Order: sequence, then structure tokens, then C-alpha cells
Amino acid sequence: MKMRLNLSLFLISTALSPVALADITYPDGYYLEAEGLSGDALKDMLGVIAARGQKQLTYTQVWSALKDTNEDLNNSNNVILYYSGRSQSKDFTSSGNNDKNAWNREHLWPKSFGFKRKDQWGYTDIHHLQPTDAEINSIRSNKDFDFGGSPLRKSPLNKTDYNSFEPRDAVKGDTARSLFYMAVRYAGDDAKMPNLYLVDDMSSSSGQPKVGKLCTLLQWHNADPVDDWERNRHEKAVKWQGNRNPFIDNPSWANDIYDSRCNG
Repeated sequence: MKMRLNLSLFLISTALSPVALADITYPDGYYLEAEGLSGDALKDMLGVIAARGQKQLTYTQVWSALKDTNEDLNNSNNVILYYSGRSQSKDFTSSGNNDKNAWNREHLWPKSFGFKRKDQWGYTDIHHLQPTDAEINSIRSNKDFDFGGSPLRKSPLNKTDYNSFEPRDAVKGDTARSLFYMAVRYAGDDAKMPNLYLVDDMSSSSGQPKVGKLCTLLQWHNADPVDDWERNRHEKAVKWQGNRNPFIDNPSWANDIYDSRCNG
């Protein structure tokens, strides 16, 4: 594992420790239908399972949900911002506020890539929504994820160039698993959503339901495994929304689905 990954994990651990673990609450047999599958068959079945029990939140409810899911466990008045790792007041949001240091609701899968309307379920799906510094969110915009670029002045553990964004190491795996979830949950024409899919290039553009870069995301997933913060956040998200991210519960499924496309 790269040294910079260890450094960023150290930096955020000062804000997140100790982590109060949530119990894993899905019942025995929850993923029974996915056992023994791989490739597209596994992807299709996980999409069916990931849709079960999902409640559609309003975009206003997302504010309250993120204040809960990303609460600073050392200060219940604050949230931990996703890209910067900064602890910030829950109430210092961009709602009615143009301050570039306020936080807003970041869509890891850009809403311009498949779901521009608030009635589409992906728009308010908190398994891929995160609280972020408004200025950093603007810099990321709808760029694909990949290695490279120049460090951000405001948060140098993140990098960007003209067509890609590289988040800090401590959330690289979290980012990958959120996008893997989106690509299986919204793989059919339901929930007023198009078929979302991951590509191994930087060709995403507004209106097209695709995001890259797949093999970079798979690398991030393997280098930055699920940790206690991510598990805890996931359980809180399930309480709000009702459905689960299978790649947090069973991380090996990402390789079962995508490894042949990246290492075949």
C-alpha cells in the first residue's frame, strides 16, 4: 500500500477515532441468491437485491441524512467532509449560502451523467451522496475518477487535471464501492433511471449514463478496503434508505464482476 494512503488515513483518524461500530443488521440469507455467481450473472442479481426495500428520499431529506451518516463521532454538532476530511458544523451548509467554505451535497456519480431530475431515484440515493466543501465540489464538477493531476491548493491530498479527479487515499475505496453500487442498482430501466455503467476511459460527457475509470476504481477498491468508518456510515444510510450496498457487505464481489475486464 502506498505511503500516501497511510498518511491520509492517519490524518483523518484524528478526526474519526474512536469509531462507534454499527451492528451489521442484514439477516442470514440476504444475499443467498448471489452465492456462486460471477460476472454479469452476479451483477444482475446484486442489482435485484440492492433494490429491495429502498425508499426514495427527497432532496431536502438528504441534508438531514448526511448530517447523520457523516457525523463527526468526536463532535455531534459537526460532519466530516468527504474530500477534505475536515470537521465542520452541520449547519454551515450551502443552502441559502454562497460561502465557498460551506458544505453541499456531492453526487459521486455526477447527476448530469444519467439523472438530472430530482424525481429520478439516483438523484437522492445517499449511498453515493457525500457532504463536501462547496469549492472542492465545484472543482471536481463531473470529472471522471483517475490518478494524476495537480494537488488542490485547498486540500492537497486531492488532485485534479482537465478531465479527471483523484480523491485523497482515505476515500478512494469508498468512492469505488459507491460507484460499483450505482452501476448494479441502476442497471435496468426502473426507478425512472437509465442503465448506468462504468467504462475504463475518460469519455464521460453530460447526458450519457457512464462514469470512468473502471480499472482505476477497482485498483482503489483493493488498495483501500472497507474500514470501520465506512461500515458505520453504511448502516446509518440503510436506516434512512432501506437498501444496502453489496460491495461494502461483500467486497470480493467487485473483483468477481470486474476483474476480467481489467486483468483478463
